[in-house]
Amino acid sequence: MPVILKIAAALLAYLIGSIATSVWVGKIFYGIDIREHGSGNAGATNTFRVLGKKAGIPVLIIDILKGFAAVSLIRLTDYYVPGTSAYYNSALFLGAMAILGHIFPVYVGFRGGKGVATLFGVVLAVHPPAALLTVAIFLTMLFVSKYVSLSSMVAGLSFPFLLLVIFKTTSTTLVIFGIVVSVLLLFTHQQNIERLIKREESKANIRLRRRRRQTMDIDLDLD
Repeated sequence: MPVILKIAAALLAYLIGSIATSVWVGKIFYGIDIREHGSGNAGATNTFRVLGKKAGIPVLIIDILKGFAAVSLIRLTDYYVPGTSAYYNSALFLGAMAILGHIFPVYVGFRGGKGVATLFGVVLAVHPPAALLTVAIFLTMLFVSKYVSLSSMVAGLSFPFLLLVIFKTTSTTLVIFGIVVSVLLLFTHQQNIERLIKREESKANIRLRRRRRQTMDIDLDLD
């Protein structure tokens, strides 16, 4: 791929990642800056905590799509063959630029979130089966522990294990990416780890309500 095209794709991936979903939703529809409430992070989890499900669900979906869209930019060219090292190198680079944009968004003063949802979008685009398994691990941990932060870290730590053991990935780049993801999640969740140790971390209140038509509805409120 020509250098100019690489630079353009990287810049566009960063700008896509910089879309400050939670900040804009909070300011436009609720008149608040989400970064001044709750945990102070401009991410989906804090949006659920402060603004509730009606705001949290759209923010979560869009943040995931940011990572997926950034990686998908590679499909605009015919320079890479899916599954090759060159393909993974470029795809993960674009994903990293989107995550960087989410954490340091240019549109709102470079104060963003932790990038977990956007990171999941990247993983979903690069390796869908592993991504879906990490979701299953996340949900299992969430129902068992009620901690969103702990569930996110466990799911992230499982990713390189899934690549090596379950899917027997031969791409060194992808494996290194998985390990970096695990380390990054631990780094960005330092405060959560401290609160977990002190037993001060907020729990997710998960309730099952039975409706009249005998259907089950999961009500997830983040304290």
